[in-house]
Amino acid sequence: MKAIVLTDYGVPGYIKEQEIPVPEINENQILVEVFGTSINPADISLRSGAIQHFMPTQFPHLLGVDIVGIVKDIGKNITHVKPGDRVMGVSLKGAYAEYVAVGKSEVVVLPKDISFKDVAGLPAVGMTAWIALFQYADLQPKQRILIHGGAGGVAHIAIQLAKQHGAYVITTARKYNHEFVKSLGADEVIDYTTTDFTKAINSPVDIVLDTIMDRNFTTIGGLSETGQKSYDILKDNGKLISLVAMALDKQPQVRRIESKFTHVQPSHEVFISLLQRVQEQKLKVHVDKEFPFTLEGIIDGYNKSQIQPKKGKLIILKNLD
Repeated sequence: MKAIVLTDYGVPGYIKEQEIPVPEINENQILVEVFGTSINPADISLRSGAIQHFMPTQFPHLLGVDIVGIVKDIGKNITHVKPGDRVMGVSLKGAYAEYVAVGKSEVVVLPKDISFKDVAGLPAVGMTAWIALFQYADLQPKQRILIHGGAGGVAHIAIQLAKQHGAYVITTARKYNHEFVKSLGADEVIDYTTTDFTKAINSPVDIVLDTIMDRNFTTIGGLSETGQKSYDILKDNGKLISLVAMALDKQPQVRRIESKFTHVQPSHEVFISLLQRVQEQKLKVHVDKEFPFTLEGIIDGYNKSQIQPKKGKLIILKNLD
């Protein structure tokens, strides 16, 4: 089968199309034919080699995480899906291939009224936002939360979930994305390119969700400048949840503020909850641009992910005509 892999650190020259074997599944796995996926900016740090000390990579490395597709085969212990089912989920061993083998907690059946395009960009960012807000931060109604980079993939989902949960949501975004994040439910928006958010926020917050990675990857492992400054506007005993600072748990505690790096594990139950909100039109993945499921399409998607303006998700879809 065809797969799009990383053959060495760096892009775009090291992203190649290769022939690899179709995965063989065991009794607890599901074989999925992939029809769609997405671009996840977090792959930039992997491709650059910046996080190789935290996550060593063996080449060739199959890129991608999100999957939407059709079940082709199942192991004997699988009961919640069957061949022919349309599914959404994640592939922790890579997604940019014709077929992937996934575990039973990694996919969920799609309702008939939800298309591949509707949710091709949802699995990883939805799972991350849900776990960060409700498992790590234990977000409660009426709490104040600051979500950095509100127009981004995880953040634009987190704004919707937090607002629907009854929180007061503050976010940072470039000026041209202010109306977008307000439409998601943000109560306050700060232009981080012109304004110091620590001076713009007039009352401490209970929770900060930090999604901002240093573009030069100089703070991998620890907090960026944005993350460090977030302590200034957190309440004592507040919570700082980071998607990017891998060694945050080892950082000395400040004013009894709980600091955590979000380690995401796939959950069938969380996927069901996310899809229910999509069905009820309470949650929407904004698709900034769609690219074809080809080598050229994926390279174009990665290039687009590194330039402004952008918001929401970049998705990759096969031609279904």
